[in-house]
Amino acid sequence: MSADANAVNVLEVRGLSKQYKKGVYASQGVTFDVRKGEIFALIGPNGAGKTTTIRMISTLLKATEGDAIVDGHSILTEPEKVRRAITYLPDEAGAYKTMTGNAYLEFMAGIYADNSTQLKEFVQRGAEISELGDRLKDKIGSYSRGMIRKLLLARAMMPRPALAILDEPTSGLDIINALDIRRMIKKLAADGMSFLLSSHNMLEIEYVSDRVGIIAKGHLLEVGTAEELKEKYGTKNLEEVFEKVVLSR
Repeated sequence: MSADANAVNVLEVRGLSKQYKKGVYASQGVTFDVRKGEIFALIGPNGAGKTTTIRMISTLLKATEGDAIVDGHSILTEPEKVRRAITYLPDEAGAYKTMTGNAYLEFMAGIYADNSTQLKEFVQRGAEISELGDRLKDKIGSYSRGMIRKLLLARAMMPRPALAILDEPTSGLDIINALDIRRMIKKLAADGMSFLLSSHNMLEIEYVSDRVGIIAKGHLLEVGTAEELKEKYGTKNLEEVFEKVVLSR
């Protein structure tokens, strides 16, 4: 997606902070936007505040200060509407191994769907996104880690959320499965879905994301495309940008 200043913002984060005790912030004054059809990557070292920020946006944690507007709804005053506008797939997510892939998609679609027609639509879309074909008839316990991750992503994408929040979407996967999932994300973004993702894999971030936000010690330090950031810091890759930005704090 090209950077368009006039694009509609699906997510607007304004001064978002989480204070656990007086003077101690896990995340402080974080501000950024995610546009429609954009893949925005939030990256930082362990303990930087990215997971805290993601969980506040997902309404799993209550913000101490600031706000985030998701698809026109405040995480503070309209958390239920925000939850209907997003899907959140954490790194540690799992699926019911005794279910078949199809049964799992049907079960999860029942949570999202308002009626039986919509449920069928979601399941069909989930099956297409997963690209698992006849393996959806098999129990999830027989799936590889890559297949399970594809199924989980399909579950998260099938209701076509305004914003999909993915934490380490390809963690622990081999190269082929990781590439499949990255292409899946890019294809869905091209169709208008917006993504906020977190990953420690800088190669993945360069390949997938439209823009990157670098967070360290609770503060968002840089936002831009990978190319803009590499040019600004005079580096050949995003890993070196990351190093320079984080060590500057």
